[in-house]
Amino acid sequence: MNSPSRIPDWLLERIALGELPPEELAAARARLAQEPGGPERLAALEADSRVTLERLSPERVAREVDTRFRRGAPAREAPARSPWLTSAMGLVPVLAALALFVVVQPESGSPTREPTTGALAGLEPEPTRSKGLTPRLEVHRQRAQADELLAEGAVAVAGDVVQLAYVAAGQTHGVILSVDGRGSVTLHAPEHGAQAATLAPSGTQRLAGAYELDDAPRFERFFLVTSGQPFDVAPVLEAARTLAASADAHTASLLLPEGLTQVSFTLQK
Repeated sequence: MNSPSRIPDWLLERIALGELPPEELAAARARLAQEPGGPERLAALEADSRVTLERLSPERVAREVDTRFRRGAPAREAPARSPWLTSAMGLVPVLAALALFVVVQPESGSPTREPTTGALAGLEPEPTRSKGLTPRLEVHRQRAQADELLAEGAVAVAGDVVQLAYVAAGQTHGVILSVDGRGSVTLHAPEHGAQAATLAPSGTQRLAGAYELDDAPRFERFFLVTSGQPFDVAPVLEAARTLAASADAHTASLLLPEGLTQVSFTLQK
């Protein structure tokens, strides 16, 4: 039985998957940091989840999810664990890995959808997707003793130091960059190389460095571009430069190659 001060297993699993609203996730992580052995529990769970994901093929995961769904297991959003779960933490990494994937199969006899082109080409749904999640960015403003998790559209000023974090939601490769009101483009990840960075597939992951905002006017807009496969950085940078030079850089989407997804986070200045 969990003690009152101990993060329950179901909540620890959600923390590892980044499967909470930003404010709740920050509060849960702060609570976990105060728990004796809490950070070690989270690190062990995330490590075991990564090993499990590497070991299980998408086809096997799909079969397991389908089998357990047919048993009538309740939705994982409920705090109480499903009947086929035990309270033993040894099972949590496997279940977290299984929950990361929902395999979408076309229905028999359904018409074939034409591929999307143009402005929405980068927003095609992937064959696999984290259950209930899409990739997202977080922006943390650093303060003297702590940091502040910013909301979309928050006001920032020149000199603010921010640290970026991402939730990959099962995607394996990504690029993080920003455009500002002066038309500049800054690449944050990968730090070097022509290929997209390898992403941790679950949990909230902070970039190693911080970023000081300059005096560019109006906005600073961050993008996370992801895929389940390796991809080149150059087309993403070119799309960002094109967007940065346009009049609607603060709201429009990147025109990306097919198969890439994008999310953005804007700070007002």
